[in-house]
Amino acid sequence: MSGGTYQVRDPRTGEIERPLCPPTPTELADLAARLRTAQPPWAALSPTRRAAVLSAWREEIASARDDLVAALTADTGRLTESVIEVDGVLGMLDRWAAQAPALLTPPAPRQANIPGVEIRGGGVPYPLVGVIAPWNFPLLLGLIDAIPALAAGCAVLVKPSEVTPRFIAPVMKTIARVPDLRGVIAVVEGDGSTGAAVVNLVDAVAFTGSVATGRVVAVAAAQVFIPAFLELGGKDPAIVLAGADLDRASSSILWGATTNAGQSCLSIERVYVEEAVFDEFVSRLVEKAERLTLACPRPGDGQIGPLIDPAQATVIERHLADAREKGATVRCGGRIEHIGGGTWCRPTVLTDVDHGMSVMTEETFGPVIPVMAVRDADHAVELANDSVYGLSGAVFAADTSAALAVADRLHVGAISINDCALTAFVHDGEKNSFNSSGLGGSRMGPASLNRFQRRRSYLINDSSRPDPWWH
Repeated sequence: MSGGTYQVRDPRTGEIERPLCPPTPTELADLAARLRTAQPPWAALSPTRRAAVLSAWREEIASARDDLVAALTADTGRLTESVIEVDGVLGMLDRWAAQAPALLTPPAPRQANIPGVEIRGGGVPYPLVGVIAPWNFPLLLGLIDAIPALAAGCAVLVKPSEVTPRFIAPVMKTIARVPDLRGVIAVVEGDGSTGAAVVNLVDAVAFTGSVATGRVVAVAAAQVFIPAFLELGGKDPAIVLAGADLDRASSSILWGATTNAGQSCLSIERVYVEEAVFDEFVSRLVEKAERLTLACPRPGDGQIGPLIDPAQATVIERHLADAREKGATVRCGGRIEHIGGGTWCRPTVLTDVDHGMSVMTEETFGPVIPVMAVRDADHAVELANDSVYGLSGAVFAADTSAALAVADRLHVGAISINDCALTAFVHDGEKNSFNSSGLGGSRMGPASLNRFQRRRSYLINDSSRPDPWWH
């Protein structure tokens, strides 16, 4: 392995632990070739057999749960979300092992609209899928595409973020203990140059990250003529209508905006509240936000972990400065703190905000909650749709039908009703990203498997006529 220039940093202390250790271009190409060689026998296994292998991997991950949680905690500086990540992966393996065999069963033969011609079909997996994952949920987002790709019969090469590489060693140990799996999936360290090399070595790429980098990945994929499945940034809106349960709404929105210190593409990043209940909602939200504490000095000491990548502090500070300059009121929080070498931001509630402020239009990726009063539901929908993003959102109303009537008008792919960020836990519902928040088929629900197989039809002339049908 070649020594990298990127230095692996402890997000809680700021200490540099070691240089990143990516594969050389030759080593990466050799690894991709080995994965390709192992893929045909893997694809030749029945979907039921592949599901059994995924179940065996699930047991290995469960047995290594403590090691994985420890590695993720070291990577990210937070504990609760690391536990959620590992448990989320266990749930994904359970779900795909249970569902994939039936979903991958070829459809029954059918007659074409031309007499005497029968159509049979099935899926052909891409030989090698590349997965490029971000630093905010390293394990979960490293495997959310890899697992269905494996179930579909592909080999997979995963390149997580250079910011969070510590989990790679324990997860590779779990893979090594599953003989049928270890030849068809690998997870490697590397920075952006390694990610760029991966795109050139695979047959399809699944990328999770920023819109800016996603555009680069899309162009690179187009140049080598492979599909790119992109899950990109968000500026998720929450709408609170008069008549909503304000205690529920304030608690849900606070969680949706501050879990993982707001470092999630599906964080609630802007809130629109009807004027009649605005003051009461803000009062409840601020009171609850002020109760949350930093997870410092130990990961289990509070609810708000550090900023995983300190570079994000620059974005948060810029958004807060711009908002203050343009008249926003800071109701709580509002500054970056440097404690013990780590970079932190307490939950921050802003009012007197508008769409002339960056904090209402650009992805902040921190525990910052700008709350804007609106006249009515129409005004809320107009503002919620005034965005280049379209990942997900939330609506709180007096009843489900009222919430759905508003949700139906939002230009986003997943909408939580009287809750927030349910798509983080509920992966059964198919959704697409709208606008600049992504591209490609749904990564959720049964359709997720279809991304990793090309469709093939067999057109069989079973007519007893001696001549072709067109004679």
